[in-house]
Amino acid sequence: MSSQQPWKTDLWFTSPWNWLPEVRQPIAFPETIKIHDVTLRDGEQQTGVVFRRHEKVAIARKLAEAGVHRIEAGMPAVSAEDEAAIKDIVALDLPAEIFSFARCLPADVKLAKDCGVKGIVTEIPSSEHIIRHAYGKTLEWAIQASIETTLAAKEAGLYTVFFTIDSTRADLDRYMELVERVATEGHMDALTVADSFGGCTPQAIAHVIGKLRSRFRQPIEIHCHEDFGLGVANTIAALAAGATVAHVTVSAIGERAGNVPLEDTVMALRCLYGVDTGVRTEKLYELSKLVQELTGVTLPPNRPIVGDWLYRIESGIVAMFHRRSREVEPLEYIPFLPELAGRPGVEIALGKGSGLANIEEHLERRGLSATAEQAAELLALVKQRAVEKKGLLSEAEFEELADRVLRNGRKAGDVPASE
Repeated sequence: MSSQQPWKTDLWFTSPWNWLPEVRQPIAFPETIKIHDVTLRDGEQQTGVVFRRHEKVAIARKLAEAGVHRIEAGMPAVSAEDEAAIKDIVALDLPAEIFSFARCLPADVKLAKDCGVKGIVTEIPSSEHIIRHAYGKTLEWAIQASIETTLAAKEAGLYTVFFTIDSTRADLDRYMELVERVATEGHMDALTVADSFGGCTPQAIAHVIGKLRSRFRQPIEIHCHEDFGLGVANTIAALAAGATVAHVTVSAIGERAGNVPLEDTVMALRCLYGVDTGVRTEKLYELSKLVQELTGVTLPPNRPIVGDWLYRIESGIVAMFHRRSREVEPLEYIPFLPELAGRPGVEIALGKGSGLANIEEHLERRGLSATAEQAAELLALVKQRAVEKKGLLSEAEFEELADRVLRNGRKAGDVPASE
């Protein structure tokens, strides 16, 4: 970092409270954290989203370009096109590791092996209620299927991630027994704890990750959902407790409320905790735009990190604040510079909440000047137009109003009004 303090650099300005010794003491991030992107599999489970073969390849290229460490390219058992897309992605020889997803079936392992992937994420339900109610099976069935499939994956030479569906709603003792049986009688190179329905808290996640690490030698991966909006917090809590891999999707696409967003996770780790995952954050906005285009999913304009209106200022007070500080301290108004996420910069908008600072910004941009009275009149007209249209003014609308106010009163010596 180029600045003297980890919370205040040339790229971000966050809270010094994050770095109090009492706050940092319980945090134990691993030396290396991998980002495992599941956009092409779990992300496609968002209702109405379909990726074609060439689209999956395009997203995989962008993920690798952004420095994502692992790409879950899909589930070959879903369709012949999915299988072909995985093979296409493997053939690109990207710097990212390519994984596929599988049910706990040896036949799915063979499909994955035939695709040429490095690793496999093989899933099984781990809470007895979901095994009974959703699958109509028993816990012993889940254990035996997991043992058989993970041994097949080991035999195939695949890095095997044992993915336990609905981990966080399982009885903890029975969950530990299931994992113990698979770890000893079957095979797992890593264990994924899945908060499949987003119903866990960061405190509980951290506690259980600690228990798992003390009992099993294999690395722990974390896979969360955003049903209660805690997915990013839960993921970071798991990493801070020693988990080594975070499962994410681009812009939180995924079933129901979505998966944990790549953008929020890597930016929070970097700017709030000082953990650089190696992901090129300046590629995040471009990557998000590609996924939005290919899915047809529209993000809220105030979406964290990549929302189009995230740094659009309408409030007159805030516009004044930003205009006064941007030359000497550009991070006074914003927590991170736009270029850190590769996103558009700060823009002062025109709307009902605007003030004289907004008017001055737009006049200066056009090389126009106004008396204090003209600026006040123009502001009143801007507010009126914004109320009438229930939204922000376009550039053309402002120019029309400015011309109306200034055309009869423009003087050579006029200057923009002060705040």
